[in-house]
Amino acid sequence: MTARTVLLLLPLLIASGCSSDEAEPPPGDPEVGQAAIREYGCGSCHVIPGIGGADGRTGPSLERIARRVYLAGVLPNTPDDMVRWIREPEAVDPRTAMPNMGVGESDARNITAYLYTLK
Repeated sequence: MTARTVLLLLPLLIASGCSSDEAEPPPGDPEVGQAAIREYGCGSCHVIPGIGGADGRTGPSLERIARRVYLAGVLPNTPDDMVRWIREPEAVDPRTAMPNMGVGESDARNITAYLYTLK
């Protein structure tokens, strides 16, 4: 592959949100996160694979959320930003319909760990 080809393809690779499945998993316990998702009632607004009854249609489906480039259309999809969004959505986007559910730091990390299994 020539340098010119790489330069031409680079914007496409960046725009496609390429991610590595070999990246370090976010800190947190996915199983505990799954239980926290049920406890906070996230499935009343979102479709969430692996969570029974999580078939809400108010918010977006969280299917394959780990592969998305952005969260809420504005935050880079990183574990820290996902925790921030889960804990204080209105601080990121004052016009969001997502309520502040009072999710603590530990629960947000565990929820993030679970959501990052959704590839």
